[in-house]
Amino acid sequence: MADNKSLEIRKEAVVTPEGSERTRECTCFIPRSDIYENDDQLVIVMDIPGVDEGSIDVTVERDILTVNAYVKPAAMEGYEMIYSEYETGDYQRSFKLSGEIDRNKIEAAAKDGVLRLYLPKSAEYQTRKIGVKAT
Repeated sequence: MADNKSLEIRKEAVVTPEGSERTRECTCFIPRSDIYENDDQLVIVMDIPGVDEGSIDVTVERDILTVNAYVKPAAMEGYEMIYSEYETGDYQRSFKLSGEIDRNKIEAAAKDGVLRLYLPKSAEYQTRKIGVKAT
């Protein structure tokens, strides 16, 4: 995949889009992701622990695919937190898409804190076998 330019990972120190501010007062993580590819599509597998399926927003604007996932803080009723080692927060990550990706057919599925994004390649960029005829 070293030569493939279907997807460029947008690495930023700040996880909010340029010129914007977060409106939620909590930590925001850049989720770890793995990217797989075959002849037909790319699949992004992203860890977003603590997020339910209804709290995930996946958007495509121009050539940027953005994932926002929001964690609903859990508190033990009747108790006050006095010590914590586990940090919770929201997740945000953006990817720059090339023209090879069919933006209208992108799909997403989430289960058990793992988000899978399916990015099909446009038909013109998919590998196809060309038959050879005997002459």
